[in-house]
Amino acid sequence: MMKPSLPHPNQKGKILIAEDSPTQAEQLKHLLLAHGYVVVTAGNGKEALRAVHEEKPTLIISDIMMPEMDGYELCRSVKSDPQLKDIPVMLLTSLSDPADIIRGLLCAADNFIVKPYSNEELLNRIEYILVNRELRRHEKSQLGVDIFFAGQRHLITSDRLQILDLLFSTYETAVQKNQALVKVQDELKRLNKELEAFGYSISHDLRTPVRHILGFTELLLRDPQLQPEGKARGYVSIIQDSCRRMMTMIDGLLAFSRLSYAEMRREHVDMDRLVREARRDLGTETGGREVIWNISPLPSVDGDRSLLYEVLQNLLGNAVKYTRPRMQATIEVGSHDGPENETTFFVRDNGVGFDMKYAHRLFEVFQRLHAESEFSGTGVGLANVRRIIARHGGKTWAESKEGEGATFFFSLPKPPPENA
Repeated sequence: MMKPSLPHPNQKGKILIAEDSPTQAEQLKHLLLAHGYVVVTAGNGKEALRAVHEEKPTLIISDIMMPEMDGYELCRSVKSDPQLKDIPVMLLTSLSDPADIIRGLLCAADNFIVKPYSNEELLNRIEYILVNRELRRHEKSQLGVDIFFAGQRHLITSDRLQILDLLFSTYETAVQKNQALVKVQDELKRLNKELEAFGYSISHDLRTPVRHILGFTELLLRDPQLQPEGKARGYVSIIQDSCRRMMTMIDGLLAFSRLSYAEMRREHVDMDRLVREARRDLGTETGGREVIWNISPLPSVDGDRSLLYEVLQNLLGNAVKYTRPRMQATIEVGSHDGPENETTFFVRDNGVGFDMKYAHRLFEVFQRLHAESEFSGTGVGLANVRRIIARHGGKTWAESKEGEGATFFFSLPKPPPENA
């Protein structure tokens, strides 16, 4: 077997660029000219095919998405022509669909490179292809491989080196994408930790000045010079009420922040028992009211018992709160099988409900759909519910019609079988 011959340093080779974007074509041309290549450009597949016959390039670099003739068809036409088939073809693609790999093999493409790419990556890939061009001319063993993909059979007859090159370039692309994704995930984790720490610090530091304000208002109320029925005493009372509400909101924000750091202690959780406990602890809110509870048997789950208790306490508490205007409140708790090996739990009530166009605000911190004068609260409870369920690998959502009650859902992964 002949050893592959390297191009002369001053004659690196002629490259045909098939690219319908003038800007991208010009950028790529400038890069290749700067590194000693002769460059020919074409604005679509048909122009590129004519240029291949006229220019006989050393390598073709083609975008896949082009008018008149795409990159796959251009590659197929080149590889089916006995006089052109030895010219390597590199396809520029996003590889967003695994079927791209099959199409590349079917049209006998030699290499993929993903947009956006680094200049160094592209130049290294070009050099590799050109160095192995002679080897390609003498390695003519054919493989007949049946591939079944998306319910269809594909017969791949590309030579061994071409298949390996294509698979290696695809694998390299997947590795690069995975590495980039890992970096993004690590950066997001770092930023989230910094944000949570910042929120915790701010909310913690806010407590001191609010306590000072409350302390001084107490002193003002004890001042004998303050008229018992005067406006000043009323203003001080308003300041106190606002400070107490501020402290409640700060406490809620601190609790919300702690959920990101709290260690989860997973165990087998009896959801029936947890509902009974949450319902019992709401006794003071339901005292003197007519509340009908319809609670179906619930499956057990794997999770943090104390956190899941907080979820039920919030949801049942909201159901009790927003059914207060009803002469007879009805609260239903149940579950059903969800998709992807999940169990969906729900809490349904016949309360005041809400307008679904505002549903996206329900689970956000300090977002409330009812005035404080109607129903008390800070708007942190449902945000805590969403965060807890997310940490368990589940989802939260709600459905309602204004004036006709609401249903809150959360899903949790099913526990593995005991014998697994």
